[in-house]
Amino acid sequence: MKKAIISVISAAAIILSSTAVTADSAQKTAMDINGDGIVNTFDLVAARQTGLSEAKLKLLSDFLLNHGKGFTDETTTPITTEVTIDESCILEPKGTVHTGEGTFYGGGYVGGHAMLDPVSHDYWIVAMNHADYNEAQLAGAYLEVTGELGTINMLVTDELPEGKKGDLDLYTDAFPLIAPVEKGRVPVSWKIVPLDTAADAPVCYKYKVGTTEFWCGIQVRNHRYPITKLEYLKDGEFVEIQRRPYNYFESMEMGKGPFTFRITDIYGQQIIDENIPLSYDDTEIIPGHVQFPE
Repeated sequence: MKKAIISVISAAAIILSSTAVTADSAQKTAMDINGDGIVNTFDLVAARQTGLSEAKLKLLSDFLLNHGKGFTDETTTPITTEVTIDESCILEPKGTVHTGEGTFYGGGYVGGHAMLDPVSHDYWIVAMNHADYNEAQLAGAYLEVTGELGTINMLVTDELPEGKKGDLDLYTDAFPLIAPVEKGRVPVSWKIVPLDTAADAPVCYKYKVGTTEFWCGIQVRNHRYPITKLEYLKDGEFVEIQRRPYNYFESMEMGKGPFTFRITDIYGQQIIDENIPLSYDDTEIIPGHVQFPE
C-alpha cells in the first residue's frame, strides 16, 4: 500500500526497478483490457471494474510489477518523452526542504480544495498552507513529510488557509506516524518527491462538470511533479489556459478537440501530449501518452 513509511517504500522501489521481462503478442492482447494498445495500471483499474477473476487480476498485477513501465504493441518502452526546460517556470531546485508546523484534521479525501475526488485511501493526505499551495500550483504534489517519530509520503489534496508558509495539516490517522498525537502542533519538514503512480503510467485528464465545446474546465492528474502551466495548440501556437485556485484550467476558446497540450511542471520541464479528446463526462479519467522524467 502507498500508506507506508519510507523504509517500506524504498524496498518496493527496489522491486519495481527489476529488469523487465518479455511477453508475446497474445499476452499483450489479453492484458490490454481497455484496448488502448498499452498495458499499464489503467488496465488493472478497468479489469477490477469489469469483474475479472482474482486469479487473472493477480496475473495482471504481477505482470505490471515486473515490467514497471508498461509497453506498446511495438516494443517495451518507458512512458517518457523528450523534454525542454522553461526556466521562467522553475519554482525551486529539486529536493528543496521546507520547514513549518504540522497539525491534523479529518478532511481531504472528499471535497478538498484541489478537487482530486475520488482520492484513493491508499494515500496519506495533507492540506498545504495558502502561500505554498499558491493558487493550486502544488495541488496533487507528493510530499515526503518528516517529524520527530518518522517520515511518510503524503498527497496534497486540500488547502490550509490560516497556515503560515511551510505549515501542513495532516490527516488525523497520519499524524501519529510522525509525532505524538497529544502534542497537536509540532515542527515538520517536507520536500516534493516524484508521485509513485507516475512511474508506470502517463499523465491523465479529467473534465469539469458542465464542460462543452464552448466552455471547458480540465484538470491534469497523475503528474510526476506539480504542474505550473497548461497550454493547448491553436493555429500552430501554444495558448496558456487560465488556472483556478480549485485546480481546474478553464477556457471558452478551446473548441471541440481533440487537443494537443503542452504541460510545464514546477521544475520547468515541458512535455507535449497529443490527441486528447474532449469529454462531457465529468467522471471519466482520460489517460494521456507521456510523463515527466525523474
